[in-house]
Amino acid sequence: MTTDERRIVTGLYVPGDRPDRFDKAVATGADLVILDLEDAVAPEAKPAALDAVTAWLRGRASGGPLVQVRVNAGADHELAALRDLGVAVELRVPKVESAADIDRVVAVAGDLPVAALVESALGVENAGAIAAHPRVVSLALGESDLASDVGSRDATVIDYARTRLLFAARAAGLPAPMLSAYPDIRDLDGLRADTERGARLGWFGRTAVHPSQLAVIAAVFAPSEADLAWARAVLAAVDGGGVATLDSGEMVDPAMLGRARGILAAQPGR
Repeated sequence: MTTDERRIVTGLYVPGDRPDRFDKAVATGADLVILDLEDAVAPEAKPAALDAVTAWLRGRASGGPLVQVRVNAGADHELAALRDLGVAVELRVPKVESAADIDRVVAVAGDLPVAALVESALGVENAGAIAAHPRVVSLALGESDLASDVGSRDATVIDYARTRLLFAARAAGLPAPMLSAYPDIRDLDGLRADTERGARLGWFGRTAVHPSQLAVIAAVFAPSEADLAWARAVLAAVDGGGVATLDSGEMVDPAMLGRARGILAAQPGR
């Protein structure tokens, strides 16, 4: 189930107890703004953060980026407060390990769409059932929590989890997941390398914890002129069916149309 057909490439986390940053986050041009009530907010500040987030959402003008609120696991009062606003917002639900976890959220939150954040080995193993839940609109991976759960942050371990979630999402008709935030805001080269690795695995887009990371993320997922030329050539050659040979000598058929359309849809401004 999807509720927003925009191509989401960049996402930006904002601490829920920093309302002075909410409008600034929107002004960065990020496709997705995530108001965080969970890890970014100290326990004693969570009530004030919820008040700040709901007040901002209540007064927010229409348009602009997609907005999610990352709630705390088991915090039914947060779900109820966001439900009662009656505004367009998605829930980013952490520590999802089963479809039953989504059922419990829906029982309180009603029709609000859910971005399910998988952060444990059990969640990874149950990714297919989670993605298939009718209220889930996207999957995401909490890599730091997952590494703590399995005892390793080796690239092989993370790539396995990324692959499992990718297949679960696509099998359920959901978009490819966005990569987790890269924690070192000064290491832009590391951000680029890891984002490129995730892109090769089929993931699309990435969340950020600082605006300085957004341009790097956008650049990685922007198709090159060569990619765009290939996609246009494929559509021109086989959009009506059949097999054709491009000027480059590559044989193409309708099985390549999905990739070609995806490349064209990823153009900035689309």
